[in-house]
Amino acid sequence: MSQTEIVNRVTRSGIQVYDLELLWDGHEVREMDIASFLEHGILLREKSFRSQVNTYDWGVFNGIHVALYCSSDALVPVWAYMLIASRIDGARTITMGRKFDVLREQFSRALDAEDWTKFSNRIVVVKGCGSGIVPESAYIRAMYELQKTARKVMFGEPCSSVPVWRRSGETVD
Repeated sequence: MSQTEIVNRVTRSGIQVYDLELLWDGHEVREMDIASFLEHGILLREKSFRSQVNTYDWGVFNGIHVALYCSSDALVPVWAYMLIASRIDGARTITMGRKFDVLREQFSRALDAEDWTKFSNRIVVVKGCGSGIVPESAYIRAMYELQKTARKVMFGEPCSSVPVWRRSGETVD
């Protein structure tokens, strides 16, 4: 009985998979609502605010990404956020906003540092199935950068992808 050789056609095709999830460092993102530092959740009294900031255990943010926000409609001056940020010295990063803002900022930094020349004249599949950690803005930015160097860009998985863009003169399958 003869054995049929299994051929990985994706590998042979020269398609390069670009997995944006690999740009994430995998560390926790924790949101910090400063409304609890405000009187009745809406009024910032400087003396009381500073006292609470001084007695809070900021060590809970060591090694993670922090998103600072206020859940109430209080008018919080920028210096208040700055004061809190000055106490969170063990965090990986601190961002104004929510978890989504941390992710968008981190992916933006990673995409800024990317060497896009490695995709020069290549067929690239931007991996689209994953954990959901990648913000949509990262896919848009990746497309913008890839079309400067790649020959063709698709979205999804190599075995099941959607053609998105091709260099002039190429055909989209």
